[in-house]
Amino acid sequence: MTKPPILSTHGCRLNAYESEAIKTLAAEVGLGDAVIVNTCAVTAEAVRKARQDIRRLRRDNPEARIIVTGCAAQTDPDTFAQMEEVDHVVGNAEKMRPDTWAGLAPDFIGQTERVQVDDIMSVRETAGHLIDGFGTRSRAYVQVQNGCDHRCTFCIIPYGRGNSRSVPAGVVVEQIARLVDGGFNEVVLTGVDLTSWGADLPGEPRLGDLVSRILNMVPSLPRLRISSIDSIEVDEALMRCIAEEERLMPHLHLSLQHGSDLILKRMKRRHLRGDAIRFAQEARRLRPDMTFGADIIAGFPTETENHFADSLKLVEQCGLTWLHVFPYSPRPGTPAARMPQVDGRAIKERAARLRTAGAAAVERHLSAQVGRTHRVLMENPRMGRTEHFAEVRFATDQPEGQIVETRIMGIDGETLTGAPVARVDIAAE
Repeated sequence: MTKPPILSTHGCRLNAYESEAIKTLAAEVGLGDAVIVNTCAVTAEAVRKARQDIRRLRRDNPEARIIVTGCAAQTDPDTFAQMEEVDHVVGNAEKMRPDTWAGLAPDFIGQTERVQVDDIMSVRETAGHLIDGFGTRSRAYVQVQNGCDHRCTFCIIPYGRGNSRSVPAGVVVEQIARLVDGGFNEVVLTGVDLTSWGADLPGEPRLGDLVSRILNMVPSLPRLRISSIDSIEVDEALMRCIAEEERLMPHLHLSLQHGSDLILKRMKRRHLRGDAIRFAQEARRLRPDMTFGADIIAGFPTETENHFADSLKLVEQCGLTWLHVFPYSPRPGTPAARMPQVDGRAIKERAARLRTAGAAAVERHLSAQVGRTHRVLMENPRMGRTEHFAEVRFATDQPEGQIVETRIMGIDGETLTGAPVARVDIAAE
């Protein structure tokens, strides 16, 4: 392949996935001299950081063409088009099309519109530029869904990603089989609103149907992992997989956002705190070793100290381990930005208290692992992750990309230390 462009990726794992596809598409048409910034729009701070990054990249690459794409480019193309450092602005749908990058090739300089951003709500299909994994040789990410049909009052993402679209199950299974044949031992299903997968497909299958089909049709896949889900949308088939399928990893990241019923209603979420607690209890009943991560927002408009206390209590009541804490910041164009705002100092202090609660939860989880044996997937010769996604460090090199039976010896900060018992012979299982 020809020289790849410089990629600067902001935001979520899905953006990282798409950046790998963009890198290939741009390199194939000779855009090795370009700098591509794949932006995030989840908060106003994310947009500010993207602008800051663009200015830095221009200083470091004065002769390069700078192409800005991603969610912030989709929701606010004029902001980036007005920056003197930017040569082209490309929308979220356009960035996954080969003809977009062909039109930006050196032979077409001056013949292509500077801003290529169409109405994302008119997109009806998922961009199908599938790639054979990225990152380490141990874990591959597969995009099975894009967009979101919900309209949470704090969120701009539907306007950056469009409505929900699903990749057909057969296409997903075919790609995962190819990844396993290529040596990957773990696959992670990703999407913007993963539990909405299938609603736009014939017969309206559910995410559990997809998970079950993957595990049945690709028996050589050692480990399947699910990224962030909306627990209120989890279907019965997925709960059966949680209970019965050991190859489905016992780690779920939940989009909870808050612990107060009133704030959840003002967020326009589809669940109440009791729903979240019941889901966590039922998942643990079916899979006693299940661990949970969660997204929680601190300082949402109108949040009082009592509302915030409900979020703190949720950490214990749901048995959460891995917290992603987001201090609320108003996103222009969203209903929440027009609500009465919480003082910034209170937001910062509440976010810090949530992070402290999260750190304590991580410590409890890690302490409980000492002396136990885990099957650790090696991401590099000295580091891997357990089935529950806890990081394990080794004193000696282990085979990268392989699953190693490991005795957990101790804790070093937020990392486990381990010693190999034996490498798992996957082919023999």
